[in-house]
Amino acid sequence: MKPALIINGAAGRMGKRIVALACESGQFNIVGATDYPQHPDMGKDIGLLAGIEPINVPLTAAFPDSAAVMIDFSLPQAADAAIDYCAKNGVSLVMGTTGLSEAQLTKLKNASCKIAIVQATNMSLGMNLLFATVGKVAKALGENYDIEIVEAHHRFKKDAPSGTALSLAEAVCQETGRDYPGSLTHGRQGKETSRQKGTIGMHAIRGGDIVGEHRVIYSTLGETVTISHSAHTRDTFVRGALGAAEWVASQNPGLYDMQDVLRLTDRGSDV
Repeated sequence: MKPALIINGAAGRMGKRIVALACESGQFNIVGATDYPQHPDMGKDIGLLAGIEPINVPLTAAFPDSAAVMIDFSLPQAADAAIDYCAKNGVSLVMGTTGLSEAQLTKLKNASCKIAIVQATNMSLGMNLLFATVGKVAKALGENYDIEIVEAHHRFKKDAPSGTALSLAEAVCQETGRDYPGSLTHGRQGKETSRQKGTIGMHAIRGGDIVGEHRVIYSTLGETVTISHSAHTRDTFVRGALGAAEWVASQNPGLYDMQDVLRLTDRGSDV
């Protein structure tokens, strides 16, 4: 039986592609497509909004009575309602919204005692391999290599630095014993901005329709090593999110990430 799927933030750029590719895959039964109440497309068929045939599911502000799993790519201010609904109704959750507050992250953790949740700042296979790699590279190269992280996104992205860039920095800190987020330096300006040993530089670029680019630069006197990832299309993230939704629907309650979905860890277990 196909999992019943809710897409929160369905009228956004990511939401529309989730609708289109979920229908294309044939692996889900879309039972809800939600967005903020004042959205100008309220009531319209989400299939048409996504550029495909009608699927008889209107864009609404209210969640349906029941579902198996929700994918949330909305905004931080909409995340609380999504978490509360899923926890109350036993709906598994894929949380792809970034920029969540510490209170919201705590709410996610508490909700994971009741439901299975995949929370990830980036859903792509390639980027999750970077998450598993960048810290090990930093540890192997040692403290004489300065580390800078540069990310670039489209002009409409609201949070900076990106959640992905922060996850990369956190991975480096965990492997090398640096303080997170205390060791981060966000941009540089002024006449006295020489690098401080052990810090990680964070730099955000916003322009045009850049989908997502991330670079981790390790540089010392004499050489530079760079690990980078470029997303060519949002479909990369959408396919990852759909894979996460299919996976999490059969998991025990807990807080998981894409490393679990991709079986880079052994925490996940089928119910």
